[in-house]
This record gives sequence, structure tokens and C-alpha cells, in this order.
Amino acid sequence: MSFVSPLFLWYFMPAVLLAVLLCPRTWRNGIVAIGSLLFYATGAGAFTLLLLTCMVVNFLAGPVLEPDEWGMRPVRRRRWTLVGVIAFDLSILVIWKYAGFATEQIAAFTQLLGGDFPVVELALPIGISFFTFHHISYVVDIYRGERRALRNPVAFGTYIAMFPQLAAGPIVRYREIADQLPQLRSHRLDDIAAGFPRFALGLCKKAIIADSLAPMVDACFSTPSDEMTFGIAWLGAVAYTLQLFFDFSGYSDMAVGLGRMLGFRLPENFARPYASVTITEFWRRWHMSLSRWFRDYVYIPLGGNRGGARKTYRNLCIVFVLTGFWHGAAWTFLVWGAYHGALLIIERAFGWDRTPSATGPRIARRLLTLVLVIFGWVFFKSADLGSALTMLGHMFLPDFEGLTDLVDASLTNQRLVILLAALSMFALPAHPVTGPLLESSRSLPATALRVTVMTVGLAYAAILVATGTFSPFLYYQF
Repeated sequence: MSFVSPLFLWYFMPAVLLAVLLCPRTWRNGIVAIGSLLFYATGAGAFTLLLLTCMVVNFLAGPVLEPDEWGMRPVRRRRWTLVGVIAFDLSILVIWKYAGFATEQIAAFTQLLGGDFPVVELALPIGISFFTFHHISYVVDIYRGERRALRNPVAFGTYIAMFPQLAAGPIVRYREIADQLPQLRSHRLDDIAAGFPRFALGLCKKAIIADSLAPMVDACFSTPSDEMTFGIAWLGAVAYTLQLFFDFSGYSDMAVGLGRMLGFRLPENFARPYASVTITEFWRRWHMSLSRWFRDYVYIPLGGNRGGARKTYRNLCIVFVLTGFWHGAAWTFLVWGAYHGALLIIERAFGWDRTPSATGPRIARRLLTLVLVIFGWVFFKSADLGSALTMLGHMFLPDFEGLTDLVDASLTNQRLVILLAALSMFALPAHPVTGPLLESSRSLPATALRVTVMTVGLAYAAILVATGTFSPFLYYQF
């Protein structure tokens, strides 16, 4: 079930919200947990059993991992329990997400030697990367003593399976939401009043902008290498840069808005990333929940920046190779992660990670950062490395060959208008961030934006959804 499907918008979401509002407050976690599992089952089917198995293992491990105040619980047993649970979580992720890729590489190598090796083909469970990271956050935060283990399976199910963030984030670290999980929490109508405009903003981003750009992006990236031109390459790269942002940030806005309507405060995931002046700043603004997760559970445990420049660069390299591979089992994602890791290392090595104070250099650095990010998205989107290198090569070689008939047909007047409107975001200032402004501010500009989104934007988005002109969220595949 997708957030932009009629089934969700007109039946599931209203039913869950009404149940949460009308039933006793002590029922709310149960309503959210059961509704979330039903939400997941409609799309994942039998994979719901895999999710439930992971939930049972991590829930049972929680009390064992918890340090006691007298220090009587053996540290060694706690440590090995943690290692075992994390190994279990990662093995599930590795088997279902990376077994096919690994066997493809072995089969290719074996074929060179004249042999044969079977390739494993497994369907990817929806949201497996996200619920795996939630489980790891849960057990690590308990082991560190930052939060207590949950004894109530309903509260645990609410955290792990909560439908706003289950399929594509944001990644909610356990310590960020533990204090919100007790059942006797207040739930007010003003939560819905604050959360619904945020949800509507995300729906507009997805249905009006991202889905309108999708046919254009697909036409450009599917262009054969012998027909690729300078114009097609740049059009595809820039359009995808915009599509990915509006698609993923739209999902995040919808998730945060849904969470708020249910009485939860989920973490922000985007803060105008294309306004970044450095790549370092970009990663403080893009998919922020993923960056924080890798910082807390990988980068800092590896030593962070405490061991000198060489170890810092090593840690950055490890984190961003893992970041790339977390997105998908393909060489393109691995190269994309390594590319960003290399850019971060270069910035730190030469002191370019600081924002220039003068206006001219700051604008120049912002343009350079944007171009570097666009180059990276070519790897992220391309089907293979050859296609990515072909497109990048044409981006560096101007020509006057124009567009193919297929690309030209995808560039309708309506899509061209939306593309030009979306391009304006490249010139927007870094602050304020639209989502939080829309949700909490009572200023005149925020009110005007809220009214526009809730009337014109929501009506148009609803028409698009009703006519079936929507596509799955891009991050569902991760």
C-alpha cells in the first residue's frame, strides 16, 4: 500500500486516525501496531512473517542486553548477546538484499574460467533496510544504557512497524522515540491540525512534481548510448536530481505529518540540501536520519575523527562505502558512495569543508557543490556503470544534436512548466525549511503557504491520485 494510493488516502488513513481519536488512549499503540502490520502485509505479503520473526528476536534480546544498576549482570553475556542479535539482523539483510548480487559476481567470475554457478534470485522485502537499522538502533541503545528495554510487545511493535516510517523512513533511532512510546500519552486535535498540512505538502511534492518529472527522467536515462547527447544527458541528470528530492522529501513530509497526527514526533530528514555550500554540509541536510544513524553506530564506534587524519579518512571511506551499498546491491551504488566519501575526504584534507564568509565565493561553492551532487546522482540512477559513464561523458562534451523523439515526446508543456518551477528551488536560501515552517509557524507567509497547499495543491494532487497518475516512491526499492 502506498501513501499516494486511493486505498490509503480514502480508507486506511482515515480509519486509523478515527480509531486513535475515538478509542481510549490506552488502545492507541495497539491500533497503530495492528494497523501498521496490516499496512505492511498488503504490500509485502508473506514477508510480514520475516518482519515478525526479526521483531520477536530483537524484543526478547532487549531485557538481556540491559545493564542493571548494581552491575551484577555479566558484561560478557551482554556483549555476546549484542553481537549475536546484530549478526542475526545483518544476516537477514545480507541474505535477502545482497545474495543475488554476490552470486551474480561469482557466476560471472566462474564463467570466465569455463564453469557455471547458480545465481540466487530473491525478492526484496519492502523496507528491509529501514527496519533492520531500527532493530540495530534498539539493541545498541539498550546495551549502551541510553534507554530501557521495552517489556510491552505492543509498544515495541509500534516503534518497529509504525506505518509512517516503516517502508522508507525516516530512520528513527530508539532513543529518539522511546519517551513517546508509553500508552498514556496525550493526543490532541491540534496534532492533526499541525500534521495534516505537512502530510498534504508531501503529497503535493510527490504527486504533482516528482511523478510529473518521472517520464522525462526515464526517457533520458533509457536513451541508447549511440543516441545520447549533451542535452539529453543534462536534462536527465537535472530532472532526476529534482525528482529524487521531491519524491523522497515528499515521502518524509508525509511520514512526519502522519506521525504527528498519531501523536509522535518523528525526526526531520531534509533541510534544503541543494542549498548546501559544501558536500559536508550536503550530508548534514540530505537524508539526515541515515547520516545520524551511520554517525552514531558506525563512524563514532570506529573512532570518528579522534585518531588523526589518516584514521578519520579511513572511517569516512568505510561509512560512505557502506552508505552506498545500503541503498542497493549494485556497483553503481557502491561507486556513488565511494564518490561522496572521496569528496568529503578532499574537502577535509584541504580545509574546503568550511563555508566561505564572502558572498561571491559562497555562491561559487554552492554552484560547484550542486554540480558535484548532480554528477553523483547519475551513478545513483543509472542501470550500470557503463551507462553512467556514457551519460557523464556526454555531459562534458557539448554538442548541438538536440533530443531524440522519445525524449522530446516526454517533455510535454505541463512537464516543462513543472520542471522550470522545480528548478527555482536551486536558488532558494538555506533557511527556512518548508516542512517544519508549515507545521509549526503561525507567521503570515507560513499561513499563506498552508492555505495554498491545503486548497489548490491538495485538490490538484487528489485529482492526479484519483486518475491513477502516480508511481511508487523511489526509496521503496531500498
